[in-house]
Amino acid sequence: MRNIIIIIFIIFITVISAGKISAQDRYATCDQCGYCQLSPTPGNWLSCKQCLYPTANSDASSKETLKIDPVTGNPPQSEPGNYYTMIGCINTSLDSFTNPLAAGSVTQKLLNIVFSIAGGIAFLYLLYGSFLVLTSQSDPEKLNQGKRVIYGAIIGVIFAFSAVFIVNMIASNVLKIPGFSQ
Repeated sequence: MRNIIIIIFIIFITVISAGKISAQDRYATCDQCGYCQLSPTPGNWLSCKQCLYPTANSDASSKETLKIDPVTGNPPQSEPGNYYTMIGCINTSLDSFTNPLAAGSVTQKLLNIVFSIAGGIAFLYLLYGSFLVLTSQSDPEKLNQGKRVIYGAIIGVIFAFSAVFIVNMIASNVLKIPGFSQ
């Protein structure tokens, strides 16, 4: 009987003196930027991380973008309103695409990109036409070709600016599309 009491006492002391044992951290398989455990870091991971997880460590091996929250059991949430695409980070300032303002905001961002590219191409054509006029050396054919390129570039710039104006006016004033008046 005495041996049983000693054994119970030793077990009781062992259980009470044992410290709190915490579980090992859990990690998601992959994050929203394409970084997966046991895989090399994607080339665009750092720019995607800055878009979706701005507070996370820039070192992928720290696995901050993969660590599962022990309380909720969910992986890290990305920054609300930020979406990383092939053209870069799109910040809609909205929580999700289910928000009624999201469609107009994303469309506005895409139109800004398209019209910026159109304006840049028109400017390059203007430079090309100026180059043709400057190097024509009084050759009437080259001079006329340069003038046509310059006129086309000016018309292209006017077209791009008027398209931006018309689309914004119709979307925000006439149709009153939410999220379009930026």
